[in-house]
Amino acid sequence: MELKIKALSPKLGNEIPFPTYATAGSAGMDLRACIDESVTVPAGERRMIPTGLAIALPGPEWVALLHARSGLAIKHGLAPANCVGVIDSDYRGEVVVGLLNSSGENYTVKPGERIAQLVIMPVTQAYISVVEELDETVRGEGGFGSTGRS
Repeated sequence: MELKIKALSPKLGNEIPFPTYATAGSAGMDLRACIDESVTVPAGERRMIPTGLAIALPGPEWVALLHARSGLAIKHGLAPANCVGVIDSDYRGEVVVGLLNSSGENYTVKPGERIAQLVIMPVTQAYISVVEELDETVRGEGGFGSTGRS
């Protein structure tokens, strides 16, 4: 699968590396903050951090998902504000990461800092069928905690 990346900033590919997989087994590519100066994300608040790039997925059978970087999220409380960002195959604007600081301390994002992971996944678009009844299951309508497992 080919992911086309367009640099929207002259910094990308020069001062700031293009997204890369850190290891051969990595599922996500690191995205970096493409900013001119540091941006502070106050405790309990959100900030939009640009990446300086746009992408083109090959078709509607693909989606790009923005995930937290585990170290940044666990150590500093910074993660995407919408949990997982969805970049649809027909979006051509800049990839921007909305970071939420859930910690009790301000965090300063530095230019070029790794701020999120970009994961490419296949998509199945469902055929919608409106029905009067759904088939029965053992679980039925049991919701949160209904399976008895903790």
